[in-house]
Amino acid sequence: MNQMATPKFGVGAPLRRKEDLPLITGQGTYTGDYQPEGCLHGYVVRSAMAHAKISVDNADDVRALEGVRLVLTGADVAGKAMPTQALLKQIDGTDFNLPVQELLCTDTVRYVGDAIAFIVADSVSAARDAAEMLEIDYDPLDVVVEMEDALADDAVKVWPEFGTNIAFTFGHGDQDKTEAAFATAAKTVSIDVVNNRIVANYMELRGCVAEFDSASERFKVTLGTQGGHGMRNTLCGILGLEQDKVQVITPEVGGGFGTKMFCYREYPLSMIAAQTLNRPVRWAGERTEHFVTDAHGRDNLTRGELALDADNKILGLRVDVKAAMGAYLHQFAPFIPWVGTTMSSGLYDIPAVFAKVEGVYSHTVPTDAFRGAGRPEAAYLIERLIDKAGEETGLGPVEFRKLNFIKQEQLPYTTQTGRMYDTGDYAGHLDKALETSDWAGFKARQAASASSGKYRGFGICSYIEACAFPGGEEATVELSPEGNLTLLIGTQTNGQGHATAYSQVVAEKFGVSIEDIEVIQGDTDRVRKGGGTGGSRSIPLGLPSVRDASVSLVNKVKELAADRLEAGIEDLELDSGMVRVVGTDQQVSLAEIAAGAEENLSAREEVKQAEATYPNGTHICELEVDPDTGDISIETYVIVDDFGVTVNPLLLAGQVHGGAASAISQALCEHTVFDEDGQLLTASLLDYRLLRAADLPEIDFQTRNIPSTTNAMGIKGAGEAGTIGGCAAVMNAIQNALKDGAGVEKLLDMPATPQRVWEAIQSGK
Repeated sequence: MNQMATPKFGVGAPLRRKEDLPLITGQGTYTGDYQPEGCLHGYVVRSAMAHAKISVDNADDVRALEGVRLVLTGADVAGKAMPTQALLKQIDGTDFNLPVQELLCTDTVRYVGDAIAFIVADSVSAARDAAEMLEIDYDPLDVVVEMEDALADDAVKVWPEFGTNIAFTFGHGDQDKTEAAFATAAKTVSIDVVNNRIVANYMELRGCVAEFDSASERFKVTLGTQGGHGMRNTLCGILGLEQDKVQVITPEVGGGFGTKMFCYREYPLSMIAAQTLNRPVRWAGERTEHFVTDAHGRDNLTRGELALDADNKILGLRVDVKAAMGAYLHQFAPFIPWVGTTMSSGLYDIPAVFAKVEGVYSHTVPTDAFRGAGRPEAAYLIERLIDKAGEETGLGPVEFRKLNFIKQEQLPYTTQTGRMYDTGDYAGHLDKALETSDWAGFKARQAASASSGKYRGFGICSYIEACAFPGGEEATVELSPEGNLTLLIGTQTNGQGHATAYSQVVAEKFGVSIEDIEVIQGDTDRVRKGGGTGGSRSIPLGLPSVRDASVSLVNKVKELAADRLEAGIEDLELDSGMVRVVGTDQQVSLAEIAAGAEENLSAREEVKQAEATYPNGTHICELEVDPDTGDISIETYVIVDDFGVTVNPLLLAGQVHGGAASAISQALCEHTVFDEDGQLLTASLLDYRLLRAADLPEIDFQTRNIPSTTNAMGIKGAGEAGTIGGCAAVMNAIQNALKDGAGVEKLLDMPATPQRVWEAIQSGK
């Protein structure tokens, strides 16, 4: 069989990231490194109570303090509010009630950390000292924290004017058809799962620097984002500005994970202060602020039910999700459980599905997208439910999956929730993962563990996700008179390696090194438009446009070179910065071509797709449990993924490993805890445990790719896949270990901390 050689550059080349050297040598430039001359410093005064009537009693006295330049309270920014941009229709076709999240609270606070005042001073310490002097009168009100309590008829209402703590009700599928399937079922299987609330904890905390030019009446805002254009548009909406009045600059970003997509109160407040004082204003968040102000992720209570026929084929699926929203509907918050429930049926051929989701208010930090954004929650439910069905039918986790998988010959397949899966071989990647992890030898290893007093478990998660949602991403490639190539694109790297991946394609088309290409993101003045980075969209949507723009510019260059070299376009090739006639020594440099052109040489393209892409794969986790301590040791972790087309295997492995680490961390240790008064008890890294690198297992990662038919280059996307497949694989392994080893029947929820595992073992005894 002939094998194609991996190109030096281009799609498939395993190139190291060209952006790494400055980052690992401390030469990267982040928002925190930028402090323009004359910069003042902002500080947010935050609520100490989860629910209270408030008044600020001595703002004028604080304004008079030495070093204090400005004190903004709710009255100073009245009428300005943070937006909810996911305005979806409810299951009955109506709009949901939309609460107002004021820029600064005027009379009521609704969670610990709610913003009350913004103080600007000559230094951070002066602003903090002034905050200590600000007198806030709290009149405490009743608090509701847990979702079950919030849904009670007599619960205190976060928004009394709505008369309920249910924020919205969405639904997918056919309820009548699903009820009919359950009515004829030979057997039903049900499960209730908790998807625990988590905090993003990126390395670089949020910050911003706002500058105002009074001559042009323009703002420049420097901050870490996942897309400057979306951030600019949101800021303009909050402040009533035209888009040409705001420039957003995004330097290096030390992690985003969905949470840096959003606009937060500090950004417009800093802009207001910068305009008021005609001085740059800088705000820099601290780690504890991150815990109590940046949107949290997950936090669902979900019930799933399967209806089975006499042959153990799935007839129907019912899903009921309660999704915590916190005190407000954050920027995209309603969309997260909505899109998650569209993936309820996973990889399975289920002829009847009804999935309902209710958003629930409580006096807690608002939630929004976190890596995977709804799809990890969906995969977690269906894959734990499938495991239970395998157990209750006696088929086991492998055969029950294979019996009910969508078969290759059924593709393309439209699910009952409207998702169109185009390509894949679901049993194929499961088989490959089982072979790699030696499923056949598991019972022998389990017996060996038992002989040494340990419980051993084997967990499977076969997942599918929707990403790279319909749309496009414009790309512009420019050739300067000096012969330099520049790519401008409106996605935003926050650690993924965009500069390398994009440069690979430009380099391939122009025959140059990736080091010869400058990639510009993160400047809304230089880049015309952009959709930002989120939902694993950057490479699937961005790269086809980069390819087409590169080809268009190459064609322009060849046309000019053909005239100069008196040759046919088809006889020309580009290599090492030259255009030459194939088989001769006749050549001309890119610089000469560009310098002689009548206009600047550039090409702009935007390739759009009409359907999402659907990465899928299997995660397998094999682990040991120490029954005396509850400690867990992951012995084997195997991932076999279908990403359609691999652009760069090194970048891909990094994305998958990072995503899996996030999922394993959520499964084993991450946990956000509020007390009954709404105080966040896990508000620091002393109290909120993250998995350390030393805790992670070796990950055996492989691909079994089948190109997408909905994407112009066959790419399916990979940025969130590791997170989507990981939690269920780990928890299924733990559950199976406890059942086989200690007879534990009760479902164990995340996080599976040693204490929880030990307590489950004792209950089994």
